[in-house]
Amino acid sequence: MSNCVSVVLGQDGWSVTYTTQSICTLKGSSVDLFCSYTYPSGYTVTTTFWFTKIVNLRDDPDNKGRVTYRRDRMNVHTLRITDLRESDSAEYKFRFITGQTGEKYTGDPGVTLSVTDLQVKVTTTWWSTTLTCSTTCTLTGNPTYTWYRNSKIVQEFSPSYTFYFKTEDSFYCAVKGINSPAVYGPKNTSVSVSPSGEIVEGSSVTLTCSSDANPPVDKYTWYKKNVTSPKASGQSYSITNIISEDRGEYYCEAQNTIASKNSVAQMIIVAGKQTSVLTAAVGITVFILVLILFLPCFMWFRRSTGGSDVTADTQSVHPDPNSDSNMDMYTALNMKTRSPEYDTLANVRDSSSDTVPQIDAEPSDYENCREPPYNLD
Repeated sequence: MSNCVSVVLGQDGWSVTYTTQSICTLKGSSVDLFCSYTYPSGYTVTTTFWFTKIVNLRDDPDNKGRVTYRRDRMNVHTLRITDLRESDSAEYKFRFITGQTGEKYTGDPGVTLSVTDLQVKVTTTWWSTTLTCSTTCTLTGNPTYTWYRNSKIVQEFSPSYTFYFKTEDSFYCAVKGINSPAVYGPKNTSVSVSPSGEIVEGSSVTLTCSSDANPPVDKYTWYKKNVTSPKASGQSYSITNIISEDRGEYYCEAQNTIASKNSVAQMIIVAGKQTSVLTAAVGITVFILVLILFLPCFMWFRRSTGGSDVTADTQSVHPDPNSDSNMDMYTALNMKTRSPEYDTLANVRDSSSDTVPQIDAEPSDYENCREPPYNLD
């Protein structure tokens, strides 16, 4: 803090003295503002308070539980604000009121309070990276800075820290127990594919790279496994009118000022062009209808050309009425429909040309039997 500053010295002994004109402190910390006042003899002070914008801080609901007043025997008045927010940045003034005729006196100008948070700025060269613990105002009191690497102290006192190689470690600085957000290279780098699953040849697919990093990723590069040169740059990579040669494993590289990180490779499977379900259904229906219409025609054609489905045609050969009464009846095969099983039949008798062979036989005993004539007498 600076030396005491007499802000106001009014006539006849009216005055308010602040111990400093400005304070810069950290978000989340606490701050004490001090002042003392004087007034002429013969007056009695009845009310004292700190305010911003003519509002008593103790009456502001935003300050409930965070603001306290204190007065010591030396007439020093202290305002304490805890759990500071950036919205607490303002000019704070002290006022006192006397009982005689309600006279009031304000120390103006007051104390300017600036609340800032800690940030780490990253500066890179081709051979090193420098981290600087940064604030929007110069912290009051020349505080000590402490640097942490993966939660372990690596340096104290200096607001800057330098390292000489890319790393996946995380870093943060601290002042008076208040930590900055950590800075780190990309992690949890992954690839998502839309649409997911098997990709039909001729369609399109989009790959998107995501990664957690602070500072944020400033460069994305896309690669295909076993291919040296990059395929594309940018957080998303689209492949249109995809062909079978596009199948394979793809991955992205995410990079910020701290380090770089590759994702796990994502397989892209390309399938051949597929007929739609509707087209397939129509094709099957047409095939069945054609089959139903064609089958009867095919059966009729087979019958008309003597196919195997035609039954044997037979005709009866009736005996010649003039022939011997003991002549057998023969059935002749229709030569148009005969099959090889009947080719060996050579004894089919034709009534016009064949003669039944005569067989010489000895007379039967029965032929010599003659019944004697009956005697009519």
